[in-house]
Amino acid sequence: MLTEDGKHLYVSYDEYHNLIEKLAIKVHQSGWQFDTILCLARGGMRPGDILSRIFDVPLAIMSTSSYRAVAGTVQGKLDIARYITTPKGEIAGRVLLVDDLADSGHTLKAVIEQLKNNYAPITELRSAVIWTKQLSTFTPDYSVEFLPTNPWIHQPFEGYDSMRPAQLLEKWKV
Repeated sequence: MLTEDGKHLYVSYDEYHNLIEKLAIKVHQSGWQFDTILCLARGGMRPGDILSRIFDVPLAIMSTSSYRAVAGTVQGKLDIARYITTPKGEIAGRVLLVDDLADSGHTLKAVIEQLKNNYAPITELRSAVIWTKQLSTFTPDYSVEFLPTNPWIHQPFEGYDSMRPAQLLEKWKV
């Protein structure tokens, strides 16, 4: 649900999963065949996992991080992992790069540049996200929703960002 001022988008678990399914349909309808999904952790892990299951292809993971301050709402320096975790040796062939959103576009551009420069066995690379913001300088190959007001997206699991084990003990009276 987008707030009236267009500054916040609140997404339920059902909406989130429906959007991932719509992303799968877009990729499928394009006719493009790929060998591996490479998801960007953490935002791309949930969509990557679901797409990996739907398309029955291996899931590789690359960690990136740029949101660090104020419960993840202030963008800082981009860190990209030097290694990719994959169940099949080295990542190769046609790769679908998955993240949750193209926000500024900086992360996706930097990751694609790193992949093109350092992973010669990748023969083709395409990108897929749930949301693309107007301000993004990167246009993914596949995207479900375009957000012209650049809202802050409140994903259904963000409550865990501030939850700690003591709070779970209290919640569950363990």
